[in-house]
Amino acid sequence: MNPSKSSRASALLVVSVLALAFSGCAARRQQSYLEDKAMGHIYRKPIAEVWPAALALIKEKGFSVTNTQTGFETTTEWLMTSAPSSLGTSYARYLVRGYERGPGQCAVEYRRQDRSESRAADSTDGRANEQREGVNGAGASQMRRDSELEWELLQKVDPEAAAALKAEAKKIE
Repeated sequence: MNPSKSSRASALLVVSVLALAFSGCAARRQQSYLEDKAMGHIYRKPIAEVWPAALALIKEKGFSVTNTQTGFETTTEWLMTSAPSSLGTSYARYLVRGYERGPGQCAVEYRRQDRSESRAADSTDGRANEQREGVNGAGASQMRRDSELEWELLQKVDPEAAAALKAEAKKIE
């Protein structure tokens, strides 16, 4: 390959890599936009119609619902989200809330809490001597909104609104 072909090939490679990087950025911006919109979405349905889908979605993710507390609020059991390890095992749980937002309107929030536990090895024989919570232990971790899960619910419960948001998001590029 002569030097001019080599430099053209290098330039083409750089342009291709940059195009892929920018298209990835646009896709991330679009997904972020959709998730932000889902967090503020008001369903034009009563909460009694949306609530079963909200619970079904969390169950699809492998979480078991403990019990419905008051009205449209429930928590899940802790679910192991990583393989058991002496370095740390991760767990997550959800608080799911449904809100009436006026006659025949509602909103749903998913709040996720993560924690990790690790076993400290005894220096004498390598056996675990006590269980310790990691930095993100149950007492230290905060619940955060799960916008990705809220977007999934929106797509299932209100596909027309989700399609309209996707069309808006395409304009972001």
